[in-house]
Amino acid sequence: MPTSRRGGSRRSSRRQAPASPTVDVHVPDGVRLQKVLAQAGLGSRRACEALIADGRVEVDGQVVVELGVRVDPATAVVHVDGLRVQLDDSKITVAVNKPLGMLSAMSDPEGRPTIAELVQDRPERLFHVGRLDADSEGLLLLTNDGELGNRLSHPRYEIPKTYLVTVEGGEFYPRHAKELLAGVELDDGPARMDKVHVVDAVPGRTMIEVVLHEGRNRIVRRMFDAIGFPVTRLVRTRVGPVTLGDLKVGRTRVLGRTELGTLMRAVDL
Repeated sequence: MPTSRRGGSRRSSRRQAPASPTVDVHVPDGVRLQKVLAQAGLGSRRACEALIADGRVEVDGQVVVELGVRVDPATAVVHVDGLRVQLDDSKITVAVNKPLGMLSAMSDPEGRPTIAELVQDRPERLFHVGRLDADSEGLLLLTNDGELGNRLSHPRYEIPKTYLVTVEGGEFYPRHAKELLAGVELDDGPARMDKVHVVDAVPGRTMIEVVLHEGRNRIVRRMFDAIGFPVTRLVRTRVGPVTLGDLKVGRTRVLGRTELGTLMRAVDL
């Protein structure tokens, strides 16, 4: 007998989506998750217990709400509110405001100044992520986290970089910005910018903020040269979510937990 649509019940004709498999992240001889979070700087152990109970913590992609879960800090991938938590306190990422004339290198056989001088007091063995030529200034990231460094450098993740550029030449018209956004032909292939915004202009000189994810050598200078506006000053102000802010020239700062977590999220870590 057919079931009435008004009364009774009937089995839905729609197939139920299969539930996501539950992963057992508990490691019997590991460390309690709330202790691991507290040691990573997420707050007191009591506060970290609240984070777990509220369902804000993931371990290896699995939301954990039980306070008795133990994990291996050396292998567990932990996120809080969607941001990766760096559990290995030996790994560090540093923001540097590179001065004009300094090489983006950790050593130089000719004895020229390098960014290694800015972190010479740090015990970690750091390497630079990307580079700025000697004639450019601004934000450069140094790290000893190989996976993070490799992903930040890989074109797959298209990490945007922001520059404040001063150019010479005639008036910089909207059509010039459109050229850069549409793409210009360089000797090693076409290149285009993601954003072009005029910040200030006086006769013969224009200051422009540009964003692009290209990483080729001297790419910003070459693109402006291609449209007839030679660059007289170039300062990188942002790499992905990390900003130069008020960091003074020649100074460094270690990325904080939230800033580092946001940067790791940008490269799917």
